[in-house]
Amino acid sequence: MKFIHLSDLHLGKRVNEFSMLEDQEYILGEILRIIDEERPDGILIAGDVYDKTVPSGEAVQLFDDFLTKLAKREQKVFVISGNHDSPERLAFGARLMSGSGIHIAPVYDGTVAPAELWDEYGPVRIYLLPFLKPAGVRRFFPEREIGSYTAALQAAVDAMEVDCGVRNVLVTHQFVTGASRSESEEISVGGTDNVDASVFEAFDYVALGHIHGPQNIGSERVRYCGTPLKYSFSEAGHRKSVTVAELGRKGELAVRTRPLTPRRDLREIRGTYMELTAKSFYEELDREDYYHITLTDEEDIRDAVGKLRVIYPNLMKLDYDNRRTRATGQIRAAEQAEKKSPLELFGEFYQKQNNQEMSQEQSDFVRELIEKIWEGDR
Repeated sequence: MKFIHLSDLHLGKRVNEFSMLEDQEYILGEILRIIDEERPDGILIAGDVYDKTVPSGEAVQLFDDFLTKLAKREQKVFVISGNHDSPERLAFGARLMSGSGIHIAPVYDGTVAPAELWDEYGPVRIYLLPFLKPAGVRRFFPEREIGSYTAALQAAVDAMEVDCGVRNVLVTHQFVTGASRSESEEISVGGTDNVDASVFEAFDYVALGHIHGPQNIGSERVRYCGTPLKYSFSEAGHRKSVTVAELGRKGELAVRTRPLTPRRDLREIRGTYMELTAKSFYEELDREDYYHITLTDEEDIRDAVGKLRVIYPNLMKLDYDNRRTRATGQIRAAEQAEKKSPLELFGEFYQKQNNQEMSQEQSDFVRELIEKIWEGDR
């Protein structure tokens, strides 16, 4: 049985204040082309359909159009909400759409009823588990000690009572320990959102969302497919793709990818102003791509952004790398800050203000406080 695994569409996203809607519409068309060629038995969309819990009208229309085209192709589609989605809004009309083969996970209520597909080897049961936090699971299992994301996911999986004698697929949206993050992903408090991969032992394939770089966790059985587009310059080196997962007999799994070519790529270039504006340099580039330009001139160029956008109209980001910036550590500090958790940033602030590190008791208190605020925002 063949599945196309997608995740983290982030429809409606803006990157450095540039709307990505046109690029997203284009890449969804490319995905439809791959689906027509592969003719899968099901499409798995592992969360973060939208970039905001209250998505724009244009983003909703884009996803509606995508689902309608899949339904017309008589494709079975399985969708869950991610941490960027509102599970209530995403699940609106789900019971009506299920008649068209579009299965959207409802708001989690402590139970997950699997959908079932059949082939010559028997049933494949598909479990849809949306993004969960411990607080969202704890109330359904008052008898269990649920103090971590791993414990929360373990409780949710145990409640499914998975029959390991048949093939089982899980679609979920979490940060599994060992995954490599990108700058465009939401960093939780001190790594508390880590989920141990051992909670997924009952499943023959785990279609993960949340991490933007395609990667396996331990084995190809537990996999992030990554985003279909690059959403930060930390992803400039990524090769975006969709994942094709094929289940044979129980225990047989083959995973491969189909590359995706965007309408406009994200690129990073560096050099002096004169070098980057020389025709011999830029005529070799696709100037419609999105650019992060680092100028190495020792003196700032007046109205550099305006001048460079004459040549690079989709210039997203401009900075300098010279003796002044290296002396102040501006570039390095900015890059490192984007990769740090709120707890780490607060700890650095505390140390600068008090000339000493926080005690373990203070660190635990701040961690707990930030986690409460974090959960309250979702």
